[in-house]
Amino acid sequence: ASQAAANARGRSERPQSAAASRIIGISLQEAQQILNVSNLNPEEIQKNYDHLFKVNDKSVGGSFYLQSKVVRAKERLDEELRIQAKGDKEKGRKAET
Repeated sequence: ASQAAANARGRSERPQSAAASRIIGISLQEAQQILNVSNLNPEEIQKNYDHLFKVNDKSVGGSFYLQSKVVRAKERLDEELRIQAKGDKEKGRKAET
């Protein structure tokens, strides 16, 4: 069932982005919701990640499950930023030719 859901998510995303969703197990939209970011701003992502990771630390009464979700969301958004940077770099090379 989770593979079917990942495949359904993948149809609406770019191929590389869909592959990242399947590998990490979380969609871009879900990752943005978890970290409460509307656009892919690295500073905002890091700020929200640091805060949510800290407040969900088990030593302060947080939940390891939620902390894991925060880590996975950050990984997914970092991967999307990497994909976008790679795409921008390729576009720059095509424009030069």
